[in-house]
Amino acid sequence: MPLNANAVRVAVTGAGYVAAPKSTLPTDSTSGWGAAFTDIGWISDDGITESNSTDATEIKGWQGGQTVRKVISSSEMTFQFTAIETSKTVLELYHKGSKVATVSGKSVLAIKAPGPDRRTFGFDVIDGDAHIRIVIPDGEVTETGDITYKSDEAVAYELTITAYPGPDGTVAIKYSDDPAWGSTPEE
Repeated sequence: MPLNANAVRVAVTGAGYVAAPKSTLPTDSTSGWGAAFTDIGWISDDGITESNSTDATEIKGWQGGQTVRKVISSSEMTFQFTAIETSKTVLELYHKGSKVATVSGKSVLAIKAPGPDRRTFGFDVIDGDAHIRIVIPDGEVTETGDITYKSDEAVAYELTITAYPGPDGTVAIKYSDDPAWGSTPEE
């Protein structure tokens, strides 16, 4: 099987976006994000981590106790990243259900106990001319990390987004203009 070094990708740069629930979604990898979407801002050099996990229940046969089947009992897709730009958008994502109020250049964030705060999310992952767009039609920040205030590092907001399934079971959509996506190694 020939190897193809041109199909090796590196997430050189990208961006994260958030919009209100049920916002109009992009339908390709390169068109502009709609007016409803706000750029989350700078993300740490750790990038974005996509995780897919499933739990399966083993069904064992009486004869010999061998596993004869596995049934998926749960699955979850999450995206984790650390925002390093402090903004109204990031503060309201980190403090779910809380809103920043600004009057005459002075802001207040009354932090409330977190409640449901579902939104639409998206990410662009770019390597030169190869572009991957990930769209999460229904997601929510479900975990946050600690905020450290320190003189030698950026104030950072670790966020984990859980993607929820739509009516057809879709939790995320990926688009790409990368030619490697449509090719298979020749034998």
